[in-house]
Amino acid sequence: MMRRGRAPVQAGSGLSSRGKPDRGTGRSAATWFAVAAVATTTLVATWFVAGVFATTEFAGAHAREAGDGLRGTFAVADKPQGLPQLHESESVRPLGETGPATASLRATASSSQDFRNLPYDGAYTFVRLRFNVGGRGGFGRGFGRGPPWAHDFPYADNNFAKLLDEVTLVGPHTDGTNVVSADSPELHRFPIAYVAEPGQWRPTRAEADNLSAYLAKGGFLILDDFRGSREWLNVESIFAAILPGHRFRQLDLDEPVFDSFFQIETLDFSPPTFRQYKPYFLGIHENDDPTGRLLVVANFNNDIGDYWEYSDTGWFPIDLSNEAYKVGINYVIYALTR
Repeated sequence: MMRRGRAPVQAGSGLSSRGKPDRGTGRSAATWFAVAAVATTTLVATWFVAGVFATTEFAGAHAREAGDGLRGTFAVADKPQGLPQLHESESVRPLGETGPATASLRATASSSQDFRNLPYDGAYTFVRLRFNVGGRGGFGRGFGRGPPWAHDFPYADNNFAKLLDEVTLVGPHTDGTNVVSADSPELHRFPIAYVAEPGQWRPTRAEADNLSAYLAKGGFLILDDFRGSREWLNVESIFAAILPGHRFRQLDLDEPVFDSFFQIETLDFSPPTFRQYKPYFLGIHENDDPTGRLLVVANFNNDIGDYWEYSDTGWFPIDLSNEAYKVGINYVIYALTR
């Protein structure tokens, strides 16, 4: 994976073979080369077909699992149009109850791995939340690239901080970002935390209690990079425990967060990957009042962190990368001014 230095505002703006005659058989090098070429072609074709089959099955399995992916316990009046039918039941599960995706609160501690965090000095610092995954490595999907919460780290974090510095007067740190554990009192120093792959989160009671206090005191969480009904139900169960009496609602363009800095013109957002899913923007409001302050925003069936990470590689269209930055910057400005 190629890595870069400073992120710009607009990004992305044979084998050969020589042989000798086989003196043992009298066959020429050309003959052996032809045989080898046929064998190689057969092997590559077999590998390609197997890869396509596996990829198709992988994507198809997730599509079958989720459809739109959104299942849960929205209030009847808050049912988003065009979504699958949602349960009519009470939206809050008791703290510690095992939800549909086994989102029980566990006693185990999160990873003790240390990061070279920036010392606190009052300036805005991009913070990524480290959470308990219950001993599950990788991304929960077999990629084996580290814990779920670290997806796109540190390139997405660094690129976003640099873009925030270039287009706003926030004055964020651009010399590094922080990783803070969900159960750490240190989290309360920082007003905003980014959460990658919360669908893989297995929260401890200490994490739930700490985040409940954090949000009550004015904290703001950005949930990103999760998809499908299984992950949605897990996230919903987690936040029913963290914020009893609150529920997720689908957000629309009238929500102040989409006009806090940039004017977001559409929420018809194309995800960078897993495009069989339809993205939704969802949120939890203070006191479960849709006119109140947003406490949590969720980029469901989406992954804006991927756009941030690869914005200076040209892998994704400039306009989509820019929209991802605009949405993220709006989140930050909203949270800092509410």
